[in-house]
Amino acid sequence: MARVPAFLAGLAASIAATIPPLSVQAADIVGIYAVEDTVCAHQSVRSVITHRFRHQVTHVPHLPNVGIAEFYGARLTRYQPATPNSPIERRYCAATVRLTDGRDRPIWYLIEYGQGFASMGDNVEFCIAGFDRWNVYNATCSVLR
Repeated sequence: MARVPAFLAGLAASIAATIPPLSVQAADIVGIYAVEDTVCAHQSVRSVITHRFRHQVTHVPHLPNVGIAEFYGARLTRYQPATPNSPIERRYCAATVRLTDGRDRPIWYLIEYGQGFASMGDNVEFCIAGFDRWNVYNATCSVLR
């Protein structure tokens, strides 16, 4: 079910990439780098991140015992369609999460299509600022930005 909206969003991004650029005036905005995205804000993606974050703070030493209370401002930061040289479709997203301690933190995440367990389903990788204790995604989550 989630593949249809993802396909439509990918199709829209592909069509938008083929439109020739217009001439730019001094006060014109050159491009849109982050857009609201229904796939990035989808409930299934948020629930996977919430569940994995809960597991992370419980099993990684010296992390505060908090959970994700709310997501907001989910937006697509980069879309990488599947190609013959790179057959995995990727969607890079960013949002803000409100933790159970009341603090807001930026989150960056990646949705990889067809990369779930045994290539069934999708994979979601995420990084919340200040919670990557072992620098898996670099010190500032730059791998997922």
